[in-house]
Amino acid sequence: MRKNLWLSASTILLFFVLAIIVARAWSEKPVPVRLSQRVENPSLPLPSPDKDVFYFGFDRRLEPREDVKMYLSFLRYLERSTGYHFALHITPKNASIVEELGQGKVQFAAIGTLSYLEAHDRYGVRVLVKGLTEEKKGTYRGMIITQPNSPLRSLPDLKGKTFAFGARNSTQGHLIPRILLFEAGIRLSDLAAFEYTGSHFEAANAVISGRYDAGGIQDTLARELAKKGLVRILATSPCFPSSTISANAQVDPQVIEKVRQALLAFDPLGKDQEGLYHWEQSEMPAGFTTATDEDYAEARHWALRLGLLEPGPFSPEGKSNR
Repeated sequence: MRKNLWLSASTILLFFVLAIIVARAWSEKPVPVRLSQRVENPSLPLPSPDKDVFYFGFDRRLEPREDVKMYLSFLRYLERSTGYHFALHITPKNASIVEELGQGKVQFAAIGTLSYLEAHDRYGVRVLVKGLTEEKKGTYRGMIITQPNSPLRSLPDLKGKTFAFGARNSTQGHLIPRILLFEAGIRLSDLAAFEYTGSHFEAANAVISGRYDAGGIQDTLARELAKKGLVRILATSPCFPSSTISANAQVDPQVIEKVRQALLAFDPLGKDQEGLYHWEQSEMPAGFTTATDEDYAEARHWALRLGLLEPGPFSPEGKSNR
């Protein structure tokens, strides 16, 4: 019986995910993409070696091919707006976008708060902008979900229960849920078991299927699943600054400024909507707003306190020790 319930829940989630990421046809000339050997997609061409290309990376969010299509359409906009050539780079599973951005293997990247903090504090990576949510705010929340009929009623009830996180470097799927648990008096050692599932979708599936009692995911997905009766929201975090577009510290300041202005002018809900591929599924669905490192001070405080971040040469703590 439990197996049948698991299959039913998984099937419901599968249909839901397929519905929100269904492919949309697009015919414009593709932006070059740099693929790792772990991603097999020969239909996506490699960048021309005779072009001065800026490589653009990203934190994994959706299924890899959906991420690729979404960011390729976005890079078309950047090329039109700046006149620069961009190529999409997919970070291999055994590598880190933080290290690739910090070491200059990619010059620009769409990364979450936790990745940005590590990249900035270790390598001096610069934040250019932060994303605007559907409400056109530069902040987002994390949520903890459980099954609709779960006996769990508050976070303290999670002691002795099982928990599904997203990716280790996820802000909404790891850092924020850890903050909520910590403030409720729950440490990882208080949980019966926990897992890093790798994505918000996988964490949600782990809860819906009954494999885990609760999980931490992004607010937009949590609300969509709750509306469909697939989960119940157990807790909601305060607002934290949203994901960033950040740049390697060695990129020419004039290039950075031109890209920043193009990002701030990006209007995915209006004049720039045509040609985008499901940009509403990104963490910047309404475009971008200005950002500084100071915006991320509270998140840095918690990441350090929870042991998810170590002070680096470019962190406020590291600079004060110079």
